[in-house]
Amino acid sequence: MSGEKVLVAISPSTEELVNIVDSALLEGDVLTIFARCRVHYDGRAKSELGSGDRVILIKPDGSFLIHQTKKREPVNWQPPGSRVRLELREGPILVSVRKKPRETLEVELEDVYMISAFRAEDYEELSLTGSESEMAEMIFESPELIEPGFRPLFREKQIRHGIVDILGKDSRGNLVVLELKRRRAELHAVSQLKRYVEALMEENGGNVRGILVAPSLTSGARRLLEKEGLEFRKLEPPRRTGAGKGRQTTLL
Repeated sequence: MSGEKVLVAISPSTEELVNIVDSALLEGDVLTIFARCRVHYDGRAKSELGSGDRVILIKPDGSFLIHQTKKREPVNWQPPGSRVRLELREGPILVSVRKKPRETLEVELEDVYMISAFRAEDYEELSLTGSESEMAEMIFESPELIEPGFRPLFREKQIRHGIVDILGKDSRGNLVVLELKRRRAELHAVSQLKRYVEALMEENGGNVRGILVAPSLTSGARRLLEKEGLEFRKLEPPRRTGAGKGRQTTLL
């Protein structure tokens, strides 16, 4: 596979199968196998999966996943750090071994329809969109993100009709309500902001401005904002890299 990004074999011979698997495991390629197979698991429990067509995915970090034609999750899997090898007994068998706790997954390849080895290069880490709480922190640190002269005073301020994300004052001393949304804002967000503004006007009198802060908003939300005399500020949530708070949980 030298110099090639992807190597594919349809209905490979045993020799081709062995060559591709051994090369991929040695070089750190992503292996994908479409095959009819049987699966045997021995570890904290024991399980057997009879013959059927499945997709087998083996990653360079040792992750080993077997997918059926239904559901998102693999029917059998081994985590990163597992050691994989191909053995030839009566037929080819993929073996994945995890040491702690001791677990062994064996896949009897009855009929291999296709095998591919993908020399993937991916050095990026997942960039996660921050929460509304992190948006609030960002605004308190840099109030000018809203407008020059804006002064945030309270976070999660309790009022009669709910909790205001941020309550502050503008350069003229007017109260300003910020409603934060980390994703595209919809009509509900505008209605919520309107209730907060009206409640504060009743309680305090004077002019109260309402600003919806989000990365974007729907056309319906924009029309309602304009109708109600409310405002919009485009603001992307802060981004976090890697395995930080709020990481997506997966089996991979």
